[in-house]
Amino acid sequence: MNHEAPLADFMGLTFNLANVMMITIASAIVFLIAVISTRRLALKPTGMQNFFEWVMDFVKGIIKSNMDWKTGGRFHILGLTIIMYIFVSNMLGLPFSVVYDHELWWKSPTADPAVTLTLAVMIVALSHFYGIRMKGFGAYGKDTFFSPMWWLFPLKVIEEFANTLTLGLRLYGNIYAGEILLALIAGMAVNGGIGGTIGAIAPMLAWQGFSIFIGAIQAFIFCMLTMVYLSHKVSHDH
Repeated sequence: MNHEAPLADFMGLTFNLANVMMITIASAIVFLIAVISTRRLALKPTGMQNFFEWVMDFVKGIIKSNMDWKTGGRFHILGLTIIMYIFVSNMLGLPFSVVYDHELWWKSPTADPAVTLTLAVMIVALSHFYGIRMKGFGAYGKDTFFSPMWWLFPLKVIEEFANTLTLGLRLYGNIYAGEILLALIAGMAVNGGIGGTIGAIAPMLAWQGFSIFIGAIQAFIFCMLTMVYLSHKVSHDH
């Protein structure tokens, strides 16, 4: 529990090397899943292709529940990437953690607020970008910040900041809390002798299963909210 982050300074900036490593690993895993799933495409999908097509249909359903497909189809790959990347990131810290020289190296990248808030800022920024691109600057500004009444502008600005914070902190809080409890159970097994080890088996298995469920739900929620924010910005009926 008492560990530090491996930090390194480069060109006046401080980097968390564990975050850099885990983000790279999560990205590589998602890339490999995509390559393996599409390597041998068949009319009757099996194995990984069947799984990947199911995820694609699942994300398509999320998009269609928030906007028409003509408008939202362009966000299909974005939604697919988000749900896959966040799910894989959520799972990385579940099997184990690696602490070397009192520094935590192996963990879920989404258990760090810097990572989740960066993802949230990216999504909110993309929603503004596509809103301006599809509506034009004037129409977008009017619909987003001055509708239905101009004096709501300060509240609309606050809402944008609140959406960013809640989107990032919700993901971080759930994954971080799960890993903390797993660390506590593992500590009970290590420090409790044979009795502690035996007593920790059932809670560890139960919480591992529950954490997988929570990780999947959080990936779904993040993807869903991404499409909600995009639909509010690009749809003319919002």
